[in-house]
Amino acid sequence: MSTILVTGGAGFIGANFVRYVCEHTPYSVVNLDALTYAANPESVNDLDPTRHRLVEGDICDGEFVGQLMKQHTPVAVVHFAAESHVDRSIDGPGAFIRTNINGTQSMLDQALAYWSGLEGEKKDRFRFIHISTDEVYGSLALDEPAFDEHHQYAPNSPYAASKAAADHLARAWHKTYGLPVITTNCSNNYGPYQFPEKLIPLMLINALNGKALPVYGDGQQRRDWLYVTDHCLAILRVLEAGQPGRVYNIGGDAETTNLEVVHGLCDLLDERLGDHGQRRGLIEYVTDRPGHDRRYAINASRIKTELGWSPQVSFSEGLKRTVDWYLNNQQWWQRIQDGRYRQERLGLRSVADIGSGG
Repeated sequence: MSTILVTGGAGFIGANFVRYVCEHTPYSVVNLDALTYAANPESVNDLDPTRHRLVEGDICDGEFVGQLMKQHTPVAVVHFAAESHVDRSIDGPGAFIRTNINGTQSMLDQALAYWSGLEGEKKDRFRFIHISTDEVYGSLALDEPAFDEHHQYAPNSPYAASKAAADHLARAWHKTYGLPVITTNCSNNYGPYQFPEKLIPLMLINALNGKALPVYGDGQQRRDWLYVTDHCLAILRVLEAGQPGRVYNIGGDAETTNLEVVHGLCDLLDERLGDHGQRRGLIEYVTDRPGHDRRYAINASRIKTELGWSPQVSFSEGLKRTVDWYLNNQQWWQRIQDGRYRQERLGLRSVADIGSGG
């Protein structure tokens, strides 16, 4: 059974990817995660242990990462691990620079050393998939065309700047050393297992609890929304058929304002819970955050044309699935809110947890 090394696989997108791989493909997964506040082992702890191994570790620890690769001989690295919350990057950019820039360099260095020691088909097959964001491109005016892969980088937040730097490192390790790196830049993801500080789960949970729904500025910031399972399928397609050195933008064809998202959540909850018209009244407009990008939009024509991928879940359907998941899995997010998911966490990093191969 071929193994994929996934970094950040206990976070939102990473956990969904790990779950999909273990449940729908022949790959096994070694899941390396530092288990910081936004990671939750409970998102993956029900997976088959013969297919999935969660290892606690820091991607900046090159020696540890190198040992992990040597022991598990992965056919690919899928690099999700990142600090990703824009508000937190404004308050404390240092953690974003360490994880997103230094951590990516560490992963690239260790992947290069590992790949350089491979031969024949194993070397030809290996891939390093670097997962990035549309925020590296900056902000669009309403009449500007969507971001394509040639759009100039213009990051406006410390988070976006750190991801842009990581993208440039990934490109350089391919151009300079030949490492078979592929970068993907995705739009806003949503769906199950998303940490409650992000827009959709935050508004959903607040609305369930009758709390205020804080909307930045006028709520007219526009984002393209991508259902997380569609993103996972796109990454697998890139892994299987993407061209090394290539960049692929991944979007959901669902450009929507933040206020429209909140309205949709309120209406779905009112419908599901039988109290129509109640929750829109919880919306409160708050001071906009510094440097808030007005609009993102993704042109995903390259991955559609070259690799045959396209989003399968519409935004209206995806929002329904997301609301239903949070209603049916309240213990998952309640344990995050009261801190139990961290208090009961066991240390996972040990030689026994790293294992002896596979």
